[in-house]
Amino acid sequence: MKFRQSILSATTVLALAASGASSAGQLHVFTSEAAGFNTHSVWYDDGKEVTVVDTQFVPQIAQALVADIRRQTTSPITRVIVTHPNPDKFNALSVFHAEGVQSIASAAAAAAIPGVDRYKRDFWIKAKAFTDETYPKVEAVKATFTGQQKITLKSGETITLIELRQPGVSSNQVVVRIDKTGDLVVGDLVHTRTHAWLEGGIVDGKPVPTLAGWKADLKELLKLGHGKAYGGRGDFVPLQQAVAQQITYLDKADAIVNRYIESLGDNKPELSDPAKQAMHYSAIQAEFVKAFPGYAMPDLIGYSIYGLVQQKLVAK
Repeated sequence: MKFRQSILSATTVLALAASGASSAGQLHVFTSEAAGFNTHSVWYDDGKEVTVVDTQFVPQIAQALVADIRRQTTSPITRVIVTHPNPDKFNALSVFHAEGVQSIASAAAAAAIPGVDRYKRDFWIKAKAFTDETYPKVEAVKATFTGQQKITLKSGETITLIELRQPGVSSNQVVVRIDKTGDLVVGDLVHTRTHAWLEGGIVDGKPVPTLAGWKADLKELLKLGHGKAYGGRGDFVPLQQAVAQQITYLDKADAIVNRYIESLGDNKPELSDPAKQAMHYSAIQAEFVKAFPGYAMPDLIGYSIYGLVQQKLVAK
């Protein structure tokens, strides 16, 4: 999945009434093209203001998101929420700040963003997809919270930001509940019928996958909402279905990687050899494709599986 620096458009995939009473606001989903990793940004229009969840990977896509919102509503964008410290969630904060939009994240996510930015900037520059000048310049989140924060919208409706207890797909995670409907916007905790990003959170300059924490977070979701789960990629399905499918995926993913490592026998050191790693990561990706027929975006495995593989090598 090679990033294209010239992005001409992004696609709006859904615009649907939230699943409660007709007086509820409207929940919309904007999805980037493949160049932006098919990332969903969810936005909620309560009839008086718009709340956006996650910014997209680069400013060009965020600008397309803002333009799309303005085509569909006259409600002003008042806030953008970052669910977790991955670049497709925070890299385009500058676009929203330039519009006078308030940005919000957990204190833990805000503290993690600079380190994640350094790690990812270095990766993309070494991959020659960007230069130091062209890679997005990250901006600090304007407001932070710890635990939970209930926000009263101009319509009188409320949304609640909830910091989960465990590291999951990233080092920390916030979900956004549309209180009137029980729908949860959960970022990359859920990739329904889409391969997951298994790198782990970036902590002290290193990837730290935590599948047990991820599964614990998923189970926590069942106590927090009762509508649909709006994940970072893939389809949108009822919360219980999304959680069950994602836990099954993570269990199978763990087994696939364990089995592959053990199958190498005395050749396991090849997984630490830069000259041979790509071959093995490609082979693991092929195993995922066989295990999950019909799942979208298998390239996510090839790019991210190194985190889980290297963690297991250290553990062994």
